Amino acid sequence: MRNDISIICRISVAASALILLAACATTAIEPVPLEAEPMAPEPVAEPLAPTEVQLQPAAPLKYVVQKGDTLWSISQKFLLDAWQWPEVWYVNEQVRNPHLIYPGDVLYLYSVNGQPRIAKEGEPPQQAYSGPQDKLSPRVRELPLGEAVDAIPREMIAGFLRGPRIIEDLDTLKDAPYVLDFEDPHLMNAAASDELAYVLDIKDPTLRQYQIVRSGKRYVDPDDGDTIGYEAIPVADAELRVFGDPATVVLTRSDIETRAGDRLLPVDPKALDLNFYPHAPAQAVGGTIIDAFNGDTQIGQYQIVAINRGRAQGIENGHVLTVMQSGRKSKDPYSALGSKVRLPDVNAGTVMVFKTNERVCLALVMTALRQIHVGDKVEKPVPSSR
Repeated sequence: MRNDISIICRISVAASALILLAACATTAIEPVPLEAEPMAPEPVAEPLAPTEVQLQPAAPLKYVVQKGDTLWSISQKFLLDAWQWPEVWYVNEQVRNPHLIYPGDVLYLYSVNGQPRIAKEGEPPQQAYSGPQDKLSPRVRELPLGEAVDAIPREMIAGFLRGPRIIEDLDTLKDAPYVLDFEDPHLMNAAASDELAYVLDIKDPTLRQYQIVRSGKRYVDPDDGDTIGYEAIPVADAELRVFGDPATVVLTRSDIETRAGDRLLPVDPKALDLNFYPHAPAQAVGGTIIDAFNGDTQIGQYQIVAINRGRAQGIENGHVLTVMQSGRKSKDPYSALGSKVRLPDVNAGTVMVFKTNERVCLALVMTALRQIHVGDKVEKPVPSSR
């Protein structure tokens, strides 16, 4: 009996399946529409975070570049941290050097997605500028490269741009031409500007401009004790008048009296290039100020320092560094032995690198919040916050 019931059930199921298949063959099945995925919300500009670029409270919306401006001074008009200039400057890649700015250029401050941007008139995208569109008409500038705004005040470092000031190999001086004597025998082996001098070992008659230098101190890296350079004390500028051995040169400008034995180094024309822009290093620096070129133990604004970091450590012209004054020691009032505790390092100011050797660089003090000293540390700057 059970087997009969089982057979009947199987027949019923099979018949139901045949009926369903027949219905599908004659009736179209309506497809179920897929629900559209929700649209991504439009990006909303967020307020600038404290670690991002901060504008000066009174930053101008428009600024006309003046003669005597520097890229640093212009940056300071817009930004709390002038070294963040590359983060806000609109770069026109079609210009051979898009960072050049000239007196008379009009700079505009505008916003893109909530972030500040600065650009010359006519260069930013039209839709990005929130001000009057008619002020963005393109114009052509035909100015010599020499009129471009320098990154830092040229007059503050003029003496350091004419020659090396720091040399890496002492043999560079030992093999250089040297002063033998002077035209006027009454100069007692020392001469000032506009005097003629006789020089031995000038090899190239096509080189006309020289800097006369004198060997100075040896620079030692405090990190490992290695010699990383030698000071070349500037003495005078000289111009070759008559080639020979001895050759005749005229002293065109004098820092100190020239002596017999002083060396001549050719002036590097590239040394006058200040067409760089302030920016922070990509990596940590951990350097130390190893010398100040004014002879003082306390260093202030627009004075020049040497730092034990160079190309080998990724340092380049335009790098801005924060100076950290070494924390002083304070006596512990509850120490039975009168021990002292070193206080944290404090921000002492900002320097900008303008000349770089392999393991040492020269930098100009741009801001001095307190006295800076030889031995103070320099590091990659940290953005300001309000």
